[in-house]
Amino acid sequence: MKGLSRIIPVFAFLIIPIAVCAQQASFAGKYEGTAKEADGDVHVSLNLTDDSGKFSGTFTSPRGTYTVVKGQIAANVLTLDVAGTMNNDGVTGTMTLRQKEDKLVGELSILGGPTPVELRRVAPDEISGEWDAVADAQGQAFPFTLTLKLDGEKVAGSSSSQLGTSQVSTGIWKDGRLSVVLDSATGPIGLLATLTDGKLVGDYDYAGQLQGKWVAVKKK
Repeated sequence: MKGLSRIIPVFAFLIIPIAVCAQQASFAGKYEGTAKEADGDVHVSLNLTDDSGKFSGTFTSPRGTYTVVKGQIAANVLTLDVAGTMNNDGVTGTMTLRQKEDKLVGELSILGGPTPVELRRVAPDEISGEWDAVADAQGQAFPFTLTLKLDGEKVAGSSSSQLGTSQVSTGIWKDGRLSVVLDSATGPIGLLATLTDGKLVGDYDYAGQLQGKWVAVKKK
């Protein structure tokens, strides 16, 4: 028991820094949301990077785009100093933000205020662009090109192969899963896939007559 009493304080000493680090909020990312101004809500966005505690990025509103010149975190509250121009005059301001569930909430002070701000993290676009794809057609490799464009969770685009070009009629990208229907001249083609190690991997259904696997790699 005496040995245990000596070990417990040491164990607690090691755990405390780990717990503090785990509680430290991560604010880096791309956000979109609203600022509640006196004449109504306006759309705003924040693109923030964190390089070992050195913050940089941009804040954009209908009034203009401001550069993040300094940032610091204290008690899980992020304070950003921003600078920009308005009517050819230099303008500075401050943002204070804290995490609330999946959002950043706080206040913005530029030319008065403070103005309430609410921002939501925007997931990175991992699928827009051209993909080199291959489908397994009963043991034969069938190459095609898939062009995708993401807008929120909706996916548009087209596919081209030796059989021609097909347009995406419906498409959804959510939680790392792609679901697309292509309108081909010979019937609809359904594509399902997950993004795994930078590749789209999944199953296809060709007009209910042929099913199989397919894989795609994004063009550089």
